[in-house]
Order: sequence, then C-alpha cells, then structure tokens
Amino acid sequence: MKSILKKIFITLGILVLLILGYTWMNYAADKSLEELKTKWAYDNSQFLEMDGMPVHYRINGEGEPLVLIHGTGASLHTWEGWTEILEKDFKVISLDMPAFGLTGPNPEKIYTLEFYAKFLDSFLEKIEVDKFSIAGNSLGGGIAWKYTSLFPNKVKNMILIDPMGYPRKGELPFALRLAANKYASKYLKTVTPKSLFYKSMNEVFHNDELVTDELVNRYYELYLREGNRQAFVDRAMAKETVDTLEIATIKTPTLILWGEKDEWISPKDAPKFQRDIIGSELITYPNAGHVPMEELPKLTAHDARIFLEKNLVKEIESDLSIIE
Repeated sequence: MKSILKKIFITLGILVLLILGYTWMNYAADKSLEELKTKWAYDNSQFLEMDGMPVHYRINGEGEPLVLIHGTGASLHTWEGWTEILEKDFKVISLDMPAFGLTGPNPEKIYTLEFYAKFLDSFLEKIEVDKFSIAGNSLGGGIAWKYTSLFPNKVKNMILIDPMGYPRKGELPFALRLAANKYASKYLKTVTPKSLFYKSMNEVFHNDELVTDELVNRYYELYLREGNRQAFVDRAMAKETVDTLEIATIKTPTLILWGEKDEWISPKDAPKFQRDIIGSELITYPNAGHVPMEELPKLTAHDARIFLEKNLVKEIESDLSIIE
C-alpha cells in the first residue's frame, strides 16, 4: 500500500513540476503601447483619442475612400499587401479595431458587432470621411455588413472576405475555445505560448510557407499589448446573437471573396451571403485559407479593383444621366 501511495505522490509531483515549468516557460508580461509603437507603427501611423482608446490608423493614397477592417486577433498590418497595391487608385484607410493591435481594449468591455459598427461610424466622422467603400475580413467582414445595414447611405460598395455571420456548425477554432473556457481563459491572460500562434496561423493560412517567424511575432507581440489579452477573453466569453436577417436587407453592391481552404469559417457560408445579398458577386480561391488578402494579395486586390472601378463608373454614369 505504501509503495502504491509513494508512486502516486511521485507521479503527482512530476505533473506539478511539469505544469509549473510549462507555466514559467510560457509566461509573458504585457507590452506597453510605447514599446510596441517603436516596432509596429508605420512611418505614417496616426493615433486618434476616442472613448479612452488611442485608435491606431493609416491613410495611404488619394481618391475614392476605401476603408479596410481586419479580423479577430489581427491588426491593420493584415492589409499591407492591399494597401501597397490599391493606394495608387484609392484613399486607403485602415485601423486597429478596439481589442486589437495598438488601439487596445475598449474600457467599456463591449465588443458586439453593433458596438464596432457605431465605433467605426464615429471614427470616420472624426476623420471627415462621409461616403466610402468598405472591405472586411472575418470579424471585420461581420463589422462591414453590420455597418452597411445600419448606415446604407454611407457605403458605396462592400467587399466581404471570409466574413463571419451565419451560425457556426462544428466547434470553434482551438484558440477561441481556450479563450471561451472559464478555466483556460484565466491562464491566457498571463501564460501565452507562442506555439499557440503557430498553430492558429497554420490554420488560418493554407500555404504554411507563409507562416514565417516574423508573421507569428507580429501577431504574438501585438496580442501582448496591455489589455489585449483580457479583451480577447472578454470577446470570446460574450455570447452575441447575430441577426443574420439583417444581411438580406443590404442593397449595396457587394463582392464576396472566399478562400476555399478556410478552416475558421466554412466556405459553405459563401453562397449563403451571395443568396441573401441580392445582386452580389462571389469569387473563390482554391489555394487560399481564411485570409486570402494576405495569402494572395495581388490577385485579390486585382479582383477588388475591378469590382470597385466598375461600380464607380456606374455611379458616374448615373449622375450624368440625372444631369442630362
């Protein structure tokens, strides 16, 4: 009996040591905004104080405004490829949404689609942008269609890239499951394994060769921004009920882009958006995952430009016909 108890205590001791060792090895302190600015702010980065948040944004190029909204865990950096390409023809506006990037958490801890849409509207008013086209990926896609449903007269064109919206079938991605678990989430606020980011990026990208150390470090370090880890948990814990009937009210010209290898949001949702948004167009990419604008920036930006320019020409022709 003593021998059995001894073995049990030894085993438990080893497990405790392993847990403590893992915790120690993966502990990560918060990073200050000033520290992160030196590495992740662009030369033309700007900051706008709004509702207790230093909203990080960029404006590149001139012409018709195009607003770009990133997804969960990302930042405006996800649009770097599109920005370099489209700034030649458009005034490209990108920003870190609350809970992410250099902007950081919302002091009110509210992260619903309606909050994001109204926040975006206030932001655009402050930088004096009234009518524009909008593009969003993942959560950003959900924000884009929510905004368009609330403020239809402000959006000229909408591009949805693997957007959230319809009820999920199957379990959440691993990182989101951890954040939504009341026990695991407590550790995520201080214990942040970089391996978790490699796993998530390999899920998000179809082409694993694009998952570089530099890419993972960007996502990892911006996640460590003061308040972002708590905000990630707060978002995951909040059980928002999305009213997808709003999608069918949208009349704005819409282009839907989807990576056929998306592991985070099913490509089966693509035809649902096309069905519910009357007149919308759909393009899918066989060799892309959840972020085709990062995996295939030239091709997706090309498709976006054709769509936007076509509709801008239609708008001009319509205006001319009214004058005549």
